[in-house]
Amino acid sequence: MLLLLLILFSSLFFSCTPKEAVTVPPNIIVICADDLGWSDIGCYGSEVKTPHLDRLADQGMRFTQFHNTAKCFPSRASLITGVYPHDCGYDKSPSNPIRNAVTMGEVLQEAGYLTYWSGKHHGKENPYTRGFDHYYGLKDGCCNYFNPGEQREAEPRPARKNKRHWCIDSVSYHPYTPEAEDFYTTDYFTNYALDYMNEAKAEKKPFFLYLAYTAPHDPLMAWPEDIEKYKGMYDIGYEQIRQARYQRQLAGGLVDSTYRLSQALHTPWQSLSVAEQEFEASKMEVYAAMIDRMDQNIGRVLNQLEKLNMMDNTIVFFMSDNGASAEVVHLNDDNDAASVGSMERWVSLGENWANVSNTPFRFYKTYSFEGGINTPFIAWWPGHIKANAISRYQSHFIDLMPTVLELSGAQYPTEYKGNRITPLRGQSLLPAMRGEVNQRNSPLFWQWNKGAAAFSGEWKIVKHGLRAQWELYNARTDPTETQNMSLDLPQKVAEMDSLYQHWISNYH
Repeated sequence: MLLLLLILFSSLFFSCTPKEAVTVPPNIIVICADDLGWSDIGCYGSEVKTPHLDRLADQGMRFTQFHNTAKCFPSRASLITGVYPHDCGYDKSPSNPIRNAVTMGEVLQEAGYLTYWSGKHHGKENPYTRGFDHYYGLKDGCCNYFNPGEQREAEPRPARKNKRHWCIDSVSYHPYTPEAEDFYTTDYFTNYALDYMNEAKAEKKPFFLYLAYTAPHDPLMAWPEDIEKYKGMYDIGYEQIRQARYQRQLAGGLVDSTYRLSQALHTPWQSLSVAEQEFEASKMEVYAAMIDRMDQNIGRVLNQLEKLNMMDNTIVFFMSDNGASAEVVHLNDDNDAASVGSMERWVSLGENWANVSNTPFRFYKTYSFEGGINTPFIAWWPGHIKANAISRYQSHFIDLMPTVLELSGAQYPTEYKGNRITPLRGQSLLPAMRGEVNQRNSPLFWQWNKGAAAFSGEWKIVKHGLRAQWELYNARTDPTETQNMSLDLPQKVAEMDSLYQHWISNYH
C-alpha cells in the first residue's frame, strides 16, 4: 500500500508542468511604438523619462538584436501575421487587403481569446473584420495627435496632410473629428485599451491586446506640461546627447565593446546659428515629451493589470516598427521654435536627431542597416522570464506569431475561409526568453524600397541603393556595422547573396 502511494505521489509530482509551460493560457499584450529610435527609452540609454518601460526591462528581458522591416506598414503587417510583408501583399503599399495570411486576432479568436486592437493599423482593412472583437483607431499611417479631423469651434485649424480614416468597431469615419477637448491619440488609444481589459475581466476569458501607438511619429505634438519637463535639456546639441546615451548603454551592460559607436551622420552643433539651435532643440523637446506621454500611458496599462489582479498571468511585449525617421514633411516650413508641438504645426524630427535616436547604429528608417531595422524589444512575464536579462538572440517581427501560438495553444491554419495561408516564417522566442538558445538557426531577410539585407549565422550583408554593392559585416563582433569586410571575404558575400536571391525570387 505504501509503495502504491509513493508511486502515485511521484506520478503527480513529475507530471506537473513547469511554470514556463502553465496550462492556463496567459493574457498577451503587444505594444508597438512608431518611428522610435533604439536609444530613445531610458533602459536603452535615453535621458527621456520612461520609468514604466524601465520597470518592464528591469523585471524582464531586453533584446539587442530584435528587428523590424525598416518601414511602418510592412513591419505592422509582419507583426500581426507572422510572415514577411512580401508574403501578405504589404511589401510595396498598404493599399491592399492582407492576403494569404491570418492575423493574430483570427488565430486567437479560434483559441477562445478575446481579441482587441487599439491604435494604428496603416492598412486597407478595418481590423474589426480580421479577427478582432473590438477595434478603435487610425486605419491610416499618421495623423494630427490633437485632432485628426476638421477644425473645431474656437480652435486653430489642425495641421494635416490629408483626411485620415478612423474606425470604431464596424463604423468608419473619414475624417474623424473627436468631440472631446482632451483628445490626444496616445491617451485615447489607452483609454479604449483599458475598457477592453475591463471587459475581459468581466468575461473571465484570456485576452489579446494589440496597443499600436503612433508616438513618436511626426507630426511632433505634445501636451505643454510634458514639453516643459524637457525645456533646455537639448540645448547642448547632438554630440553630447549621443555620447551620453552611448555611455549609459555601456555602463548598464546593454552593449559591450563590440558595439563601437558608429560615425556620426549629424551636422556639427556648433555650425548651426543660434536660431537653428533653438529650433532643433525645441523639436527634440517635443519628441521626448511624446515618448514620455507614451510611457505614462503604458504605466496606466500596468496599473490596470494590477488593479484587475492580472499581473501574474500576463505577458507584455514592447517594440518599435522601425528606427527613428530622417524623413521630413514640408508643411508650413519655418524655423520658429515657439509653435513646435502645437496642433496647428506639422514638424518632423529630421536626420540629425534621428541619428542620435538610433545610437549607436548607422542610418535611419527605410534603411536595412541596423539604424533602420533594429528595435528596442522588451519581453515581460513575471515569474517566467529572468529579471533584468539581456538577450543577443537574432530575431524579427516574424517570430511574434509563433511565440503567441506557443503561449496560447492556438493552431496556425494551412487554409482560412477558403484561402491558402502562407506557412509561418519565424520561430518561437520562448527558448530565447528562457535563455536556452543564443544563436538563430535560420536566416533572416529584409527588402524595403532601396534597402536590402540578409542575415545568416554571424554574418549580415546589407545595401541601400539600386546600384549599390553588398556590404558584409560580422553581426557578432561588429553589430554596429563599422567594418565592411566585403572585399576581404568575397566568397562569403557570394554565399549570402545566393541566400538572398533565392528568398527574393519567391516574390517575383
